[in-house]
Amino acid sequence: MDYESISVARDADVLRLTLARPERLNALTPAMTDEIRHALAHLDGARAVLLAGEGKGFCSGADLAAIMAKGGDPGEGAYAAVRDHYNPLIEDIGRLPVPIVSAVRGAAAGLGCSIALSCDFCLASEQSYFLQAFVNIGLVPDGGASWLLPRLAGRARAAEMLLLGEKIPATKAADWGLIYRCIADDALESEAGALAQRLAKGPTLALGATRRLIFDGLQRDLGPSLAAEAEAQRDAAQTADSREGIGAFLTKRPPEFRGE
Repeated sequence: MDYESISVARDADVLRLTLARPERLNALTPAMTDEIRHALAHLDGARAVLLAGEGKGFCSGADLAAIMAKGGDPGEGAYAAVRDHYNPLIEDIGRLPVPIVSAVRGAAAGLGCSIALSCDFCLASEQSYFLQAFVNIGLVPDGGASWLLPRLAGRARAAEMLLLGEKIPATKAADWGLIYRCIADDALESEAGALAQRLAKGPTLALGATRRLIFDGLQRDLGPSLAAEAEAQRDAAQTADSREGIGAFLTKRPPEFRGE
């Protein structure tokens, strides 16, 4: 499929997905969001995903101008965009069968912030920042921010982001535990790429099951989580990668996982 607002490329077993509306700081239209969902649904054997933004910013959030341009009631227009496009993307990221890494340079704002933080690993350059500015324009959070931020950083810090609408520098985001790591500006691409390649060489089925356990575990009590772990362990123990991993451990050699 030819995309208009994103670019997709393969780097060995890593799918590199780049938001490509730099003139709008990669603001997300509903159509652009659907392109991302399509790319994530067609991995074609990729064993990890690296998500980045073209130009000066990762993503400035939803493109309000594109939503309002459709006319009609603005509340209903915003509701439809969130319900039919933006929310399904966040759910797709949560259910992705392979690990996903986000590389943030510049602004990760609004929905862009939620997307970056929904990835398994979020790496951000020292000059980047995270922003939930909905309150500054009389709106409320979307893209799962009200669910995700308290779980990542606690209620008080989530309130700081969502109720004050102020920028959180990458260094502060790392201190809070919002992101995996804050990286020197000139090392972001190389370190994010290396991490994605490392994940792509891992036991893909087990990694996919593990990330789903994490995602689902945020919503479940202990008992159902224990049961889900047991079922996932049964499935993982039947894979070729598990046999390879155990064999490598017993013979004291590095494993060679094939994602099977």
